Amino acid sequence: MVPFVSQPAFFFKDFQIVSQDLLLLLEPGFTDPKYPGERFICPDGAPIEGLLASDPAKTSRLDIHRLPFARPREAVIAALDEEHESLPVLILGDEHPVPAGAHTLGDKHFVTDTRRILDLLAERHGFPKVH
Repeated sequence: MVPFVSQPAFFFKDFQIVSQDLLLLLEPGFTDPKYPGERFICPDGAPIEGLLASDPAKTSRLDIHRLPFARPREAVIAALDEEHESLPVLILGDEHPVPAGAHTLGDKHFVTDTRRILDLLAERHGFPKVH
């Protein structure tokens, strides 16, 4: 099982390009005030969580943070900006070349498409490929 990691917003305050890839996900079992008493998972993050759980030893190759559902998501805003709060997002470090199709924001490169994130986790970090 992948350990739960959640950092306060100040963790990303001075975020710049880092050597490791940074994966930001919604925390599993999050709540939404619109649906009192209910707990949820992110449909886009669930396949990524499954891939991470398939080989927990490889998770040390990237920086993974699970964040609360509530907006504004200060950690994501600090890492990217206010227009890119959606999760999941893989913010690319400088250990590997920037892949085709990555979004660019200043000197940061990132990917938001779940399938592309899964592919990059396999390519860059040795996780199993999606068949």
